[in-house]
Amino acid sequence: MAVLVIPLAFVCEFIDSSLGMGFGTILSPLLLLLGFEALDVVPSILFSECVTGMLGALTHHRVRNVDFRFHSRDTKVALALGACAVGGTAAAAWLALHLPRWLLQIWIGTLVLVMGVLILGAFNRTFCFTWRRMAILGLMASFNKGLSGGGYGPLVTGGQMLSGISIRNAVGITSLSEGITCLVGFVLYGLLRPQVNWWLVLCVTGGAVLSLPLAARLLSQIPEKAGRLVVGTLIAMLGCLTLTRIAQP
Repeated sequence: MAVLVIPLAFVCEFIDSSLGMGFGTILSPLLLLLGFEALDVVPSILFSECVTGMLGALTHHRVRNVDFRFHSRDTKVALALGACAVGGTAAAAWLALHLPRWLLQIWIGTLVLVMGVLILGAFNRTFCFTWRRMAILGLMASFNKGLSGGGYGPLVTGGQMLSGISIRNAVGITSLSEGITCLVGFVLYGLLRPQVNWWLVLCVTGGAVLSLPLAARLLSQIPEKAGRLVVGTLIAMLGCLTLTRIAQP
C-alpha cells in the first residue's frame, strides 16, 4: 500500500505547496477510497501538514516568495491565522466524532465553491487588507481542517487574495499558518482518540516532504494574474468535487 500512498502524497503536496491548497482536500478522499478509516486519515494528514507547512514556509522564505522576518506583515498574518486555529480546530475535532459525514461535506464544499467563484468574479479587482477578515478566515478554515483534514488552503489562500495579498505571499503565509493549525489539530485528535496509524502517518509525511523544493520554485515563476486565475479555478473545482462526493456511498 505504501507504493500508492507515498506518490499520492507527493503529488498532492506538490499541488498544495505550489498553489496554497489541495493536499488534504484531494488526498483525504483518495485515502478513503483506498480503504483507510476516516479517523486514521485525518490525523495522518494533520501531522504531515504540520511538518510540510513549517518546512514549506521556510522554503518559500528562502526563495523570496514571502517575507518571514520577525516584524514583517507576512509573519504577523501567519501567526494571527495560526492563533485562530485553537478555537476552530477544537470545535471541529469534537464535532467530527458526532456529526454525519454528508452534512460536513455540504458545509465544506459550499464554502470552498463560493470562495472560488468570488475570486474568479473579482479577477481584475483589488481589495484592502483587514485583520478582521483574516480572523474570520482563520476560524472558518481551521474548523474545516479539523473536521475533514482538508478545506483549509482554499479558504485561507483565496481569502488572502481577496484581501489584497499577492498569491506568492498568500501561499507562503498559508504554509506557516496551516502548519500551526495542523499541530493543534493533531494534538487534539491524539487526546480524543489516542490510536494513531503511525504507518500511514509516516508514508503520507514522507511523500509530502519530498515535493517541497520543487513546488516552492515553481511558485516563484508563476505570474500574479495567471496564478490568481489558476487558484480561483482550482478552488471552484475542489468545491464542486466535494459536493459531488455527497451522493457517493
